[in-house]
Amino acid sequence: MKKLKNVISIVCVALMLSVCTFMVGCGGPETSSTELNSSAGSDTAEGTTTANEPATNSISQNAVIAVIDVKDYGKITVALDPDSAPITVENFVKLAKDGFYDGLTFHRIMEGFMMQGGDPEGTGMGGSKDTIKGEFSQNGVQNNLSHTRGAISMARSMDPDSASSQFFIVHKDSQFLDGQYACFGYVTEGIEVVDKVCEDAEPTDDNGTIPKDKQPIINSIKIVE
Repeated sequence: MKKLKNVISIVCVALMLSVCTFMVGCGGPETSSTELNSSAGSDTAEGTTTANEPATNSISQNAVIAVIDVKDYGKITVALDPDSAPITVENFVKLAKDGFYDGLTFHRIMEGFMMQGGDPEGTGMGGSKDTIKGEFSQNGVQNNLSHTRGAISMARSMDPDSASSQFFIVHKDSQFLDGQYACFGYVTEGIEVVDKVCEDAEPTDDNGTIPKDKQPIINSIKIVE
């Protein structure tokens, strides 16, 4: 009977977290307490990471370089992979060049999981005017990029083709997201900025919600030509 009660409790917690994520709208990747405890310390398989460095061995030779400047924290350089996620990369580059991201924030941060931003409303409910096809296997698109430490990926709602401007950067290995979200590149420099943002975050709930006055600001996202 005690074992049954424990199982029921675990299921209830998982359901509560899923509902919380769904209510955020374009809230990005779902998570659970078990998933948050996954370690970034594996270094035995190709494409995995050490405790301190992101994986970079899958970066395309045709990579597009973007620099995310976070106010009071520093710059995060990401290599975007147009070979694996051409629609996603094109959309992100266009928004960056248009200055769409300048002055927006990271509104959802979960240490040990990810930091999410790019919402003009700063609530998880907003986005750009256009949505794009989700480039991941569960949506019928081959994309072999994995959500290891330092991966950049697109947030979305329940609709697989609902991604627009919101993106997230993976803090610790989260391969359980593979096939469900469109990973489109990796951090190559500035992973320590990701660490610091995640460590400093003080979310108000289990979904990583950050109060508006404490959301780290994106000064700019520049594409390196």
